[in-house]
Amino acid sequence: MIAKNALRTLLLVVALLLGMVVVASATPPGIPSATTARTQLNSLTVAADGPSTGYSRDLFPHWSTVSGACNTREQVLKRDGTNVVVDSSCAATSGRWYSPYDGATWSVASDVDIDHIIPLSNAWKTGANSWTTSKRQQFANDLSGPQLIAVTDNVNQAKGDQTPATWKPPLTSYHCTYARMWIGSKYKWGLRVNSAEKSALSSMLNSC
Repeated sequence: MIAKNALRTLLLVVALLLGMVVVASATPPGIPSATTARTQLNSLTVAADGPSTGYSRDLFPHWSTVSGACNTREQVLKRDGTNVVVDSSCAATSGRWYSPYDGATWSVASDVDIDHIIPLSNAWKTGANSWTTSKRQQFANDLSGPQLIAVTDNVNQAKGDQTPATWKPPLTSYHCTYARMWIGSKYKWGLRVNSAEKSALSSMLNSC
């Protein structure tokens, strides 16, 4: 046992020296199990997406102040990063962020976006258009569910407002988790899914 522990320590030191330490993957709270996610998916209302008429990101006030000088974005950066250091304004000045969508690791916070798992415009078209602005703000800043995650910025931008019917994370090994997060957030907030979206999510759960 002592020899095994010594070997692990040696390997860790070597990895540190080579800058090859694997950064832990971000794990937002409230991700349902695959079994629970399938049950939740089957309980969601299936209907065509509504129109985007009237939609504006401003109707989903986001990056609200959470504590002190820290807003929601900064809170997620701290949660999902490793060895994150912030300044007096809570801006991340150093740290490492692993993006589970594509497997990339970043050391500069500006290379990382906070993805809304359910895009705000999709939420608008699947039920949030009837919410109050206050409820939309709670949704856009939801730290208690699987709605926010730190990922590579250009991967998040490539996703845009697409559902799993037309976009999935580049890493197929993350499809199961992504589907569970998507379903968990839609279920929590009572949002609809369309038939293509539901079919894609069901297939992704088969990879779990």
